[in-house]
Amino acid sequence: MVFPEPLARLIRNLARLPGLGEKSATRLALYLLRRPPEEVFELAESLKEMREKVRLCEKCFNFSSGPRCDICQDPERNPRLVCVVEDPAALASVEASGVFRGLYHVLHGLLSPRDGIGPKEIRVSDLLERVRREKIEEVLLALSPTVAGEATASYIAEILKDYPVKVTRLACGVPMGMEIKYADRITMKRALEARQPL
Repeated sequence: MVFPEPLARLIRNLARLPGLGEKSATRLALYLLRRPPEEVFELAESLKEMREKVRLCEKCFNFSSGPRCDICQDPERNPRLVCVVEDPAALASVEASGVFRGLYHVLHGLLSPRDGIGPKEIRVSDLLERVRREKIEEVLLALSPTVAGEATASYIAEILKDYPVKVTRLACGVPMGMEIKYADRITMKRALEARQPL
């Protein structure tokens, strides 16, 4: 063994994190070993506290430190407009725009029958319950334009068609800075369908 067992154990644990292989984990572990003890203990304490205190919001299923997240508790938000996102990272991206002022619903996944992920594995039934209970007027589907995202959006739109709710989706198209000649057929189709007057 090259490293003492406590260091080797840390390397093994770090290597399990997404995007880190054994070399990256070793580099990170050696970096932490060289840091002042109080810095490393603070990191360890923050990991422990995160695991103990962060849970899912009982309303939207975003991460929260209490029963309800800050967004769901914000009285300035439009409670009749709900943006459906795949995960908390997607929610953070929509929120960073500073434009959306409704509430959210986090699915924690997308439909993928090949991977064994069906409607019961994501929070679709919770969304239906919210639409019924909270008299939601609009459901905005902010799902990635991938095969799984499209399948999930289509499924949700289909099951909501019998409800008195407007179902919308994010406009897709040519991103800023991209030359039109490099856009694929589906991107160009979406851009033309979502065109707006100037």
